[in-house]
Amino acid sequence: MHPPFPFNIYLLAAAGAGLLTALSIPAWRAVCRRIGLIDDPGHRKIHATPVPLAGGFAVFTGLAGVLLGGWLLVAFGAVPSDAVDRLAHGLARRGPQLAAILAGATGMMLLGAWDDRVELSASVKFGGQCLIALLVAAAGVRVTLFVPSVVFSYAVTVLWILTVTNALNFNDNMNGLCAGLGAVAAAHFAVFAANHGQYLVAAFGCATLGALLGYLPFNYPRASVFLGDSGSHLVGFLLAILAMLPHFYSERRGLTDRLDVLSPLIVLAVPLADLAQVVVVRTWHRRPFWIGDTNHLSHRLVRLGFSKAAAVAVLCLAAALMGWAARH
Repeated sequence: MHPPFPFNIYLLAAAGAGLLTALSIPAWRAVCRRIGLIDDPGHRKIHATPVPLAGGFAVFTGLAGVLLGGWLLVAFGAVPSDAVDRLAHGLARRGPQLAAILAGATGMMLLGAWDDRVELSASVKFGGQCLIALLVAAAGVRVTLFVPSVVFSYAVTVLWILTVTNALNFNDNMNGLCAGLGAVAAAHFAVFAANHGQYLVAAFGCATLGALLGYLPFNYPRASVFLGDSGSHLVGFLLAILAMLPHFYSERRGLTDRLDVLSPLIVLAVPLADLAQVVVVRTWHRRPFWIGDTNHLSHRLVRLGFSKAAAVAVLCLAAALMGWAARH
């Protein structure tokens, strides 16, 4: 029987990603100002001055920096000996998939940045998302839902990645909301993975959580930086992947119960419900569902009398409670 996995590795992943994200924000903010990646005030905007769209780059810096650093520490045996074998085993078996995930995250971030810069058509953006999702699925990161069909697996995986990515993209409508929902979901996925011996997944989830927490003070309740489409695409993609990653490594076979496939839907219930209701409302009113409006759950709470900061806090609390329910 293995000794308990060192909990401080999870703390190191979260703290390291948070610190790297926070430290990189001033530099990315300056870069975005220089190249014109700025969100100007305008229609449906709640800010009065231009804000750099640097959050996604900063979150990616924190996450990628910790993952690269962690890989180097494991490769050189610079982590506790009782953790090296288990982490190295997972990395050796799933290295190509992890590389594909980072490549997919990079692709989603750059696609979003392109959209931030030139406002892509919905068809181009959707096509880019599909291509990235297909490439990740081709690398072996797929949902099966216990159906022995490769075609079905590809279709469900692409649909899942597109749905979650766009759900988080749609929820990037108030300060702190997208990143807050992302942090809550990442925390739940990390805890679930840690409790079931999924060490790589837990570390990945903790790094994602830390990177988002490192960004939030710069965005909530007042914003000096926004995620932009680059950041919301990145957050959504990471959460979609975190929901599938428990298949990466386990010390026990048969870990995943058939009912466990519903857990990600519950953890992500708030952004998915928001996506569903705005699509229904826009379709009902014969408007393109990809054209933004003020009928999101956050806007509805504000119309009920909540402040914007309180509305975000309520939705994040609801997401936390749903995640807790999914694990119990």
